[in-house]
Amino acid sequence: MKNNCLRILFLTFLVGFAGLVFNGCRQNPSVGYVIPTDLTNELRAPAYPLVTVDPYFNAWSCTDLLYEDQTRHWTEKAFPLLGVLRVDGEVYRFMGKESLPLKPILPTTKEEKWEGKYTMEDPAGDDWKQLAFDDSAWSTGHAAFGTPREPRLSTLWETKDIWVRRTFNLEDDVEKEDGIFLNYSHDDIFELYINGIQVVKTGYSWKYEVITELTDEVKATLKEGENIITAHCHNRTGGGYVDFGLYKREKDKPSFDQTALQTSVSVLPTQTVYTFDCGPVELELVFTSPLLLDDLDLVSRPVSYITYQVYSKTGDSHDVQVYFEATPHWAVHSEDQLVDFERVETNGLVFLKTGTVEQPILKKRGDDVRIDWGYFYMAGSEGKRVALNFGDYWNRKEEFLDDGKIDTSAEKELSGNMVKEMTVLAYSHDLGKVSTDKRVGYLMLGYDDIYSVQFFEKNLKAYWTKEGTVDIFQAFKSAEEEYEPIMVRCDAFNRSLMEDAEAVGGKKYAELCALAYRQAVSAHKLLLDENGMLLFLSKENNSNGSIGTVDVTYPSSPLFLIYNPELAKGLLNHIFYYSESGRWTKPFAAHDVGTYPIANGQTYGADMPVEESGNMLILTAAIATIEGKADYAADHWEVLTTWTDYLVENGFDPAHQLCTDDFAGHFAHNTNLSIKAIMGIASYSKLAAMLGYDEVAEKYLAIAREMAVNWEKKANDGDHYRLTFDRRGTWSQKYNLVWDKLLGFNIFDPNIAVKEMAYYRTLQNEYGLPLDNRATYTKSDWIMWTATLTGNMDDFKALVDRVYTYANETLSRVPLCDWHDTLSGARVGFKARSVVGGYYLKMLEQKLNDVLPDQ
Repeated sequence: MKNNCLRILFLTFLVGFAGLVFNGCRQNPSVGYVIPTDLTNELRAPAYPLVTVDPYFNAWSCTDLLYEDQTRHWTEKAFPLLGVLRVDGEVYRFMGKESLPLKPILPTTKEEKWEGKYTMEDPAGDDWKQLAFDDSAWSTGHAAFGTPREPRLSTLWETKDIWVRRTFNLEDDVEKEDGIFLNYSHDDIFELYINGIQVVKTGYSWKYEVITELTDEVKATLKEGENIITAHCHNRTGGGYVDFGLYKREKDKPSFDQTALQTSVSVLPTQTVYTFDCGPVELELVFTSPLLLDDLDLVSRPVSYITYQVYSKTGDSHDVQVYFEATPHWAVHSEDQLVDFERVETNGLVFLKTGTVEQPILKKRGDDVRIDWGYFYMAGSEGKRVALNFGDYWNRKEEFLDDGKIDTSAEKELSGNMVKEMTVLAYSHDLGKVSTDKRVGYLMLGYDDIYSVQFFEKNLKAYWTKEGTVDIFQAFKSAEEEYEPIMVRCDAFNRSLMEDAEAVGGKKYAELCALAYRQAVSAHKLLLDENGMLLFLSKENNSNGSIGTVDVTYPSSPLFLIYNPELAKGLLNHIFYYSESGRWTKPFAAHDVGTYPIANGQTYGADMPVEESGNMLILTAAIATIEGKADYAADHWEVLTTWTDYLVENGFDPAHQLCTDDFAGHFAHNTNLSIKAIMGIASYSKLAAMLGYDEVAEKYLAIAREMAVNWEKKANDGDHYRLTFDRRGTWSQKYNLVWDKLLGFNIFDPNIAVKEMAYYRTLQNEYGLPLDNRATYTKSDWIMWTATLTGNMDDFKALVDRVYTYANETLSRVPLCDWHDTLSGARVGFKARSVVGGYYLKMLEQKLNDVLPDQ
């Protein structure tokens, strides 16, 4: 990979030249640049990345077919995008799913804080599910029921269980009504009954605004007079929540019922490419988030592209129009927040802008949170054939169904209350007569968050703003002007990355890396602090919402070490600053600097002294190895020395504490954590040698070598090595050992890795190698590291192929989960986390092999 940048530049030239020739041969050049779609990925993704810029501006398709469901934020809340193609008057929906036109019979808390009876003591038996049950001893409260900070909360529930009864009167029977729906929200394990009949029974999950149609059996019980809905929720851990109601379908609403036929989908590093048959024409739909890591402006720019390429399959020409639609959900935390709208024309572009009326900048923090400050934009070049406008949810659809375009006249009144009446951001383009030449267009989606992060009491703007000198309209204009070169660069990068990944790890490995790429990058926010320090701050998605977590940075880092060491520094700078500023005074590295997006100091409740100190030292040494110099380490030498001395004193046989796999709980004598401490000390020695501190280097290398010898003796359990020094018959993945080879320390006997790997290969389940002997779950990022231990390709593929099988077959349809069960393939926890950047460890090995001989 030494000449990777030159090769990407050469590929960019070739792809760009080929694109020009192709466009000139295939179509009128005024039609636009055609994105090549020959590069494919056969992996069926658990979820497909669509718009992936940062932790808030982030949307996915969580189904095999793009039109099977609404598109969603990684938290699984709806971020609706709708796409429709009209061909010779026939309409085909290719993206998203319309909201059901529902009218409340029994409203949820979106419309009304309804009253119910509840208890937190087990009522025993099944009588509580029946209307006749005497609930006079139960408490009376208003919905929603839940833990602090849950949406529309009225009644606090902080025990493990809650039982709720909601009685209501109907004026008529509903048995013959067409379409009666239950709307419910729950966190965690939930069961619900209507007039004693079970309608919902979930496992361990948490979902909001689930809509399910009632069966005829249940509808038959909903008679004139008094009825009841009863529910029980068990909160295993974290937040708890209960809300439910009944709705009926409104008739005579225009809709896009007919769907296109999706024929393929491929996830590439910077793009997701779909193809659809829409009657006599084919549609290629390309989602591009140009996260090219050597271009920080592009990494930060909050603009994502949707490109559509249409051509006739029959040889005849056809009249074609395309329609896209988004809703203000993209700019709110919850649907009941009031929003406003503005249409802006500037720089030759038209912008549809929406955001909350309240604008609570940086007021919300946490994990299951959507941004509700700043503004969401849909933008495009409006002309005679292109239109952008706001409008009523149903009226805009009806216009396009009838005329193939939307009205551009100003609406007299736009509803800012999404619960009562939805206003949409709509776009239409009349492509005219489409023949075998591809006709092309694109629109842009963007988000201006105004202020992105609070860093030690200072509100910071995103990197792309150039400290406030660039506004969102200029960012969009640059995105428009650079459209074609960006697409050329993205295509060249996609090809280069997948070629490199396949060369070192095989086709399945390359396809996994392609899927992991945008997820890993977009879980971060890029900023400069007031002194110009680069900050590349992660959000710990779906684990606790921490910002800048070191043991999330550690597994994520291989991707950034490969493609831009400056970003790798950006992953560490805030932790160095935290200690060096005197705000963090402990002799080991902090775990985090807050809860996203507030970075004012560690908020995680437990320190990870050996874990985080080892992580910081190893990654600093990796940066130095790649750069061929230790200048970055020299800037932080004092605190690196403090952390190293802590590891010398406390790292070999760790006390009762957490490691990065903190879900497994505290335990002592962790042999894999001991390896990390040894690697951290060896890293310090390497850095000292690079800086010319020879005596220091020799001293700490001797310490690390002695520890490694003692580790082998103390951890040895015959044909493998133990989970903890004090427990025979245990085992664990020793993924931290990989740095001994990657950074050229060679202080552990290489037979340790060989022996461990032979043992691991006897322990695999259908969906991978368990993390250790305590459970059948695993971490797929660590499997990638473990697979790299021996350097043997058979070993690598034996482990990685089962990760591929997991990703390809799991029924957990969420952005790639890194913590899954190896027997069932089901998600245990986590989704959309940056740690999948660790999949790139095998590619990092090749990069380090390229640079190590030169040092």
